[in-house]
Amino acid sequence: MRSEAEGAVPHEKQAVTSGQDPVDDAASEDESSTGGGKSKNKKQGSFWKELPVLIGVALVLALVIKAFAVQAFYIPSASMENTLQIGDRVLVNKIVYHTRDIKRGDIVVFNGLDSWDPEVDYAEPSNPVSKVLRAIGTTFGVAPNEKDYIKRVIGIPGDRVKCCDAQGRITVNGVPLDEKRYLFSDPQTDEQNKPSNETFDHTVKPGQLWVMGDHREVSSDSRAHRGDPGGGTIPVSRVIGRAFVIVWPLDRIGTLPIPKTFEQPALNAAAALTPAVPLALGFVGAVPVVLVRRRLRIRFARARDS
Repeated sequence: MRSEAEGAVPHEKQAVTSGQDPVDDAASEDESSTGGGKSKNKKQGSFWKELPVLIGVALVLALVIKAFAVQAFYIPSASMENTLQIGDRVLVNKIVYHTRDIKRGDIVVFNGLDSWDPEVDYAEPSNPVSKVLRAIGTTFGVAPNEKDYIKRVIGIPGDRVKCCDAQGRITVNGVPLDEKRYLFSDPQTDEQNKPSNETFDHTVKPGQLWVMGDHREVSSDSRAHRGDPGGGTIPVSRVIGRAFVIVWPLDRIGTLPIPKTFEQPALNAAAALTPAVPLALGFVGAVPVVLVRRRLRIRFARARDS
């Protein structure tokens, strides 16, 4: 004969474990192991079906953004050190020059096709797959494009860019530039590049730009292309956009502002006077011609009357 304590055990167990009938519990377990599993499998299957669509949409959006707004570029050479290092990725604003003119000190990316030779030679991909991968890498700024260059604008249309003054500085419209903040410095010796090891004197024509790399000793810039039709300058129409931020590697993230030396008011004041000088000289030269012509006309008139 069982005691009351022994008879209470099944009742306590039932109260603690579940308020449902054991049959219902078994049915629930069967549902979770069959119907629930099917639902989970359906969700996983739909995800893998939608993934190619998501990737396709992302690629299309990236291409649209690249074409009209912002594009990533890979830095392949040392011509802009220390400002930009080999392997850096920068974002280039392709809209900014639709709202303002190119400014001195801007770091610009431009296409050098048919005007400048590549600074770095790359082997052409040998198979279609490699070509596609190269194209995708170039699009997203993880592979270099041998036709694009990145330099700093030193002279804009109408500027007279000259090297060097008595202190060895480059002058723009007679105003010296203080370039110490961005010219390359050797990390081992702290020795800094000179503004230029070669002399030049060039007036930038309309629609052109004089550009230079920050690592002057290795940069093949406007100085190296003075024998070209543009005299070393590049067409404004070839500019793709302005590099405004470094986005990779993470420890080098930062903006690319215009150095303060290019904000000197005297630069613009001197540039504003440049077009007036030839005009003034033209007036000075025209005065004697007009006076002589007037005298001759009076003399001929008198001779005719007499």
